[in-house]
Amino acid sequence: MWQLVLFLIGFGFTCVGGVAIIGYLNFLPAGMPTYDFLIFIYKRPECYLVPSGLFFMFFAMYKSPFDS
Repeated sequence: MWQLVLFLIGFGFTCVGGVAIIGYLNFLPAGMPTYDFLIFIYKRPECYLVPSGLFFMFFAMYKSPFDS
């Protein structure tokens, strides 16, 4: 049961971080260079939710529920 909860938390983190990154993509047509955009994304704390959410989801999927 905890694997499902961990997977759903990871899915939520990934969705929130992905939406933030997609929202920040609007800076590119406004004239921001790609390198500056990547530095900006690197500095935003909500964008770190994507890798941590993916980690939670992969951990929940590959952890065997029958370990005691």
